[in-house]
Amino acid sequence: MRERTKLDDAVGAVKEIEQDLNDTLELLELAEMEGDESMEAEAEEALQQLGGKAKDAELKALLSGEADGNDTFVEIHSGAGGTESQDWASMLFRMYMRWAEKRGYKVETVQYTAGEEAGIKSATLQIKGEDAYGWLKTESGVHRLVRISPYDSNARRHTSFSSVWVYPVVDDTIEIEILDSDLKVDTYRSSGAGGQHVNTTDSAIRITHVPSGIIVQCQAERSQHKNRATAMNMLKARLYEAELRKREEEANAINAQKTDIGWGHQIRSYVLQPYQMVKDLRTGEESGQPDRVLDGDLDAFMAAALAARVHGESKSVSDID
Repeated sequence: MRERTKLDDAVGAVKEIEQDLNDTLELLELAEMEGDESMEAEAEEALQQLGGKAKDAELKALLSGEADGNDTFVEIHSGAGGTESQDWASMLFRMYMRWAEKRGYKVETVQYTAGEEAGIKSATLQIKGEDAYGWLKTESGVHRLVRISPYDSNARRHTSFSSVWVYPVVDDTIEIEILDSDLKVDTYRSSGAGGQHVNTTDSAIRITHVPSGIIVQCQAERSQHKNRATAMNMLKARLYEAELRKREEEANAINAQKTDIGWGHQIRSYVLQPYQMVKDLRTGEESGQPDRVLDGDLDAFMAAALAARVHGESKSVSDID
C-alpha cells in the first residue's frame, strides 16, 4: 500500500503539471490575441513556476531505488594525516548534520571517536526521514580537502582525505540471516560526548562480520545490550546495502563498482585555498561557495549524482529541465 501510494502520488504530480501547462498555454495564447500585456506577463510567470515544479518532480522520480525511502546510516572515517584529516572528518560530520537539519530530518549520533588533538577519527550518524537513503546514497566515497592548514605554523597548503560510507536502515520487512558463528564481538569503553557513564563501563560494542570483513560500532546507549542491538541493525543494514550494490552491478554490468566507491576513489574535491571551489569529479557539478556547501548546501550535488546514476551519464542539476 505504501508503494502504491507513492506511485499514485508520482502519477498524479505528472498529470497535474500537464494540466497546468495546458491551462497556462491557453491563457498565454488568449493574452497575445487580445494584446493584454498584464495577462501575458502573468502567464509567463506561471510558466516559470511550472518549470520549477517539473524539476522538483523529476528529482523525486530519481529516488526510485528499492531502499531509497528508508532512513540511513552515514559513516565517516578520517584518512592518513593525523590532526589535519581528523579535523576534515569533523567538518564533513557537521556538513551532513546541517544538511539533514535543513531538510527537517532527525539525526542521532550512533558512534563517535574523537581525534587525539582535534576533530574525529570516526563517527556514525543515523538520519531519519523520507528518502534519507535515496538522497545520501551517492555520497559514499572519498572526499578531498585542500586548504592552508590551521595546524601548520608555516601556513603551508595541505591536502586531506576522509571517507564516507552510506547504507540504508533495514526495516522489519527485510529478513537478513546472520550466523552467530560468523561474528566476532568486542566490548570497550565509550569515548567522546555522552555524560557520566562514558569511560566507566565497557558498554560500547564492536561487531565484526568475519565472512565479509564488515565492522560496525555503537556507543550511543548506556546499556551494552542496547548498543549490541543497534550494532546488529547496523550490520544488517551494511549487508543489505552490499546486496543492493551487487544487484546494481549485475544489472549494469559494472564490475569495477566496488573500487569506484572505495578508499582510493575521490568523488568530490573541496578547495579553500588558493581559490575557492567545490567540484564533484563524477558529474562535473561545481560551486564557487565552499562555505555554503560545508554548511549543508548539498542538494545540487546530490541531484546531479542521482541523475547520472539513473541516466548512466554525467548530468548537472542545471541540465534537468
